[in-house]
Amino acid sequence: MELFAALQSSPATLAVAAGLLGLTVGSFLNVVIHRLPIMMRAEWAADCAELEGREAPETHVFNLVTPRSRCPACGTPIKAWQNVPVASWLALGGKCAACKAPISARYPGVEILTGLVSAYVAWRLGYGFALVAGLAFAWTAIACAFIDYDTQLLPDRLTLPLLWLGLLVNVGGTFVDLRSAVLGAAGGYLLLWSVYWAFKLLAGKEGMGYGDFKFLAAIGAWTGWQTLPLALLVSAGAGAVVGIAMMIITRRGREVRMPFGPWLAVGGIVCLLWGRDAVIAYLGRFPA
Repeated sequence: MELFAALQSSPATLAVAAGLLGLTVGSFLNVVIHRLPIMMRAEWAADCAELEGREAPETHVFNLVTPRSRCPACGTPIKAWQNVPVASWLALGGKCAACKAPISARYPGVEILTGLVSAYVAWRLGYGFALVAGLAFAWTAIACAFIDYDTQLLPDRLTLPLLWLGLLVNVGGTFVDLRSAVLGAAGGYLLLWSVYWAFKLLAGKEGMGYGDFKFLAAIGAWTGWQTLPLALLVSAGAGAVVGIAMMIITRRGREVRMPFGPWLAVGGIVCLLWGRDAVIAYLGRFPA
């Protein structure tokens, strides 16, 4: 009880606790980011085989829990003490304990990012149900961002539950009223759907995927239709800055494909934490 009282009365203590929790969740998100696309491809291969009347390819049990994490270079199982967020990577010098192959710095990077975002969400939202919901949104958005960056896929397993959860969270008006949430979900989907078809008709090619529609619909379900312009502005702005930087660094032209999901994640988190304040500052009120 004293712990809960401390978390409730001290924003700093709450932020530190959320940050430490975020480090642990970030370790799990690394697993989700790596394994979920592999699981999806295995399911697609099985579905294709079934449709073609072929026997499904033989596969081993592979999900978010089984098998244990292994070194991708030598296959040695990773021990529990080697899975401590950030600390294990530093203790091992960024190398596998068995074969000394380098371990990507992105693993602790995702953990640190998740910890920092979690701490700030706690600082901004404070103690209560909104914090629990806000952390769930932020963690899912981070997973979506990195999966889309790696594979240009936004899995329905993440975007659709996020959408429905947003509507349920706002039944009681946690972030916006339910009407705004429903209109936000519908508006978010239809907005990018319209952009997709306009671009395809004019350019003769696809400019984004259906996962982007669903992700923006989820953001609208959490933050309301009122913040959709801000979400797109932040997403497009961040994507443009990074895209131009990448073209300069890689010396490649417009053929460089940039996934939109990571920038939608940035826009969604910004809108969840600051969207209402930004709309009120611009319009003088938050439209119903």
